[in-house]
Amino acid sequence: MAKEEEQFNKMINTPVKKLILTLGLPTTISMLVTAIYNIADTYYVSNYDTNASAAVGVIFPLMAIIQAFGFMLGMGAGNMISSLLGMKKNNDAQYYGSSSFYCGIFIGILFMIFGLIFIKPLVMFLGAIDESIELGIEYGTYILIGAPLMIGSFIMNNILRSEGKARFSMIGIATGGILNIFLDPLFIYTFSLGVKGAAIATLISQGVSFIIMLFMFIIKKAIITLNPKYIVFKLNTYLEIIKLGFPSLCRQGLASIATILLNNQAGPLGGNAAISAMSITSKIFMVMFSCCLGIGQGYQPVCGYNYFAKRYDRVKEAMLFTFTAGLIFMSILSIILYIFSFEAVSFFTKDQNVIDICIRAVKYQCYFQPLICINVICNMSFQSMRKKGRATLLSCCKQGIFFIPLVFILPKYFGLTGVEITQAAADILTSLFSIPFLISLVKHLNKLKNNELNNY
Repeated sequence: MAKEEEQFNKMINTPVKKLILTLGLPTTISMLVTAIYNIADTYYVSNYDTNASAAVGVIFPLMAIIQAFGFMLGMGAGNMISSLLGMKKNNDAQYYGSSSFYCGIFIGILFMIFGLIFIKPLVMFLGAIDESIELGIEYGTYILIGAPLMIGSFIMNNILRSEGKARFSMIGIATGGILNIFLDPLFIYTFSLGVKGAAIATLISQGVSFIIMLFMFIIKKAIITLNPKYIVFKLNTYLEIIKLGFPSLCRQGLASIATILLNNQAGPLGGNAAISAMSITSKIFMVMFSCCLGIGQGYQPVCGYNYFAKRYDRVKEAMLFTFTAGLIFMSILSIILYIFSFEAVSFFTKDQNVIDICIRAVKYQCYFQPLICINVICNMSFQSMRKKGRATLLSCCKQGIFFIPLVFILPKYFGLTGVEITQAAADILTSLFSIPFLISLVKHLNKLKNNELNNY
């Protein structure tokens, strides 16, 4: 109990800025490394062959869908855990941790079995054309085999982070990511396995991350134990996890759908070069968005602990600090990327047609990328406060409510340029839509704080 009490005191008494930076830095590193080792496949494969790059691009939404279930269960359980620990209901938190983990492993096995059975129609549905179909099957097979490991890793990562133990999750994620960066060229070039080699390297890296994080639980570095005896067989428990994690599923799942639709729109207008270009653009901004998301995920346990411990002044301070830091950081990154867009794009490919398409898309997105911080801070605050409806609505905006109609409308009237500007247009509409929610959040916290003072 001493360990739990020490962690509680740390989360509600440590100066907010210091606490967010302490939790946000390892979380951001974890998110960045995850993005980078996803990019490593694109980098090495793009230099290997344009068709291979297109194949990796069409499989990326499949990976994102698998990750979405890991995020849903991990974020759902994580938000429950941080709030329960904030209320000092540590035993209840154990049930949510173990139930989400073993449920995730089961879902991952289902993904693997059914995905492998229907691998060819699945790859074609994802947008593969011509030569990229067989290459997509090669890459997708190993990604599906690793589905249970991928989902399990995301759940453990979120549980550790929800406790305020982001440093331990960073060790597991970063080790696997760095390993993948070194294994990619070995399997792709040295062993002459091409696309299959990239997938095998990813599978091995995910396995290493899974084992390291599981070891953290086994040696009791975490409050949550993942002991099977805490598995709950009540539907309400899983519904609560799903409801709280559903915004994360929407965010990741809709991102996958958006990429599939983008591939299907880009292919007829520009062939594999356009698919490859949009895939590279997505990966570049995935790195940037990971920075924003990492800072936000460092904020979430602070918000959850303190909101349910009724420290509303700390929640408001944490929210405004996180939003300001994210906005400044993303603005700096956007300016740098805009100036060095050619260098960033040519790092992935030497195909001039791909480069030209990619640079235009990158520059369009740079204009509005910083504003997406408004949506992220509102979404994560509502999740941490268990405001499920508003969190879900906001998570659907960027890649769903605005992106899906635009990806059909803009290419129809502007051709390939319409494909290039779709994400930028969706980002600005999402940001504008989120502003009233940010204002209402501040008012809500002020009201709660005043009520506490009056009661006192």
